[in-house]
Amino acid sequence: MNGLELAAALLGIVCVALVVLRRIGNFAFGIASTALYAAVFFGAKLYSDALLQLFFVAVNAYGWWNWTRASAATGEIPVERLAGRARLGWVGGIAGATLLWGGLMHRFTDASYPWADAGIAIASVAAQILMAQRRIENWWLWIAVDLASVPLYAAKELYLTAGLYTIYLALALWGLLDWHRVRRPARPVVA
Repeated sequence: MNGLELAAALLGIVCVALVVLRRIGNFAFGIASTALYAAVFFGAKLYSDALLQLFFVAVNAYGWWNWTRASAATGEIPVERLAGRARLGWVGGIAGATLLWGGLMHRFTDASYPWADAGIAIASVAAQILMAQRRIENWWLWIAVDLASVPLYAAKELYLTAGLYTIYLALALWGLLDWHRVRRPARPVVA
């Protein structure tokens, strides 16, 4: 699996770097990376993460469509932010879904670290959706996901993936700063 993990990691780095730069081509690399990671995580019995990768394939396709549409309308990839109530809704949804999914994984599977795995998976789902919608808040979630993922993957001896999430952390910090710089000072979007 090391070769598969390496290919997935390299594709993932390219993907996230292109997201930071707001390049539509990120989605092709994201689809390839997540498809490979589905197999890696399934082999490591991180079932939430394996299912998450399949979800990412679909959300990457949606993001590709959404970013292409936004680019056609404005000539660029605009960055938006959520209103305060919407942020609270996302946080509450993440917490509730994590409790539900973690409980299911704990009770019905032999998943390793079911609660941490579930929290990372659910926060990643939210971050990916927000990224596809071009919301700056996606970077805060990715930072939290990356901080939680490094020790989990190290504990599962997925050292390359733990290293990858360290790189993702640096890219997420860069993305937050860069997207904040280019975000228009428009009114918050409620969604």
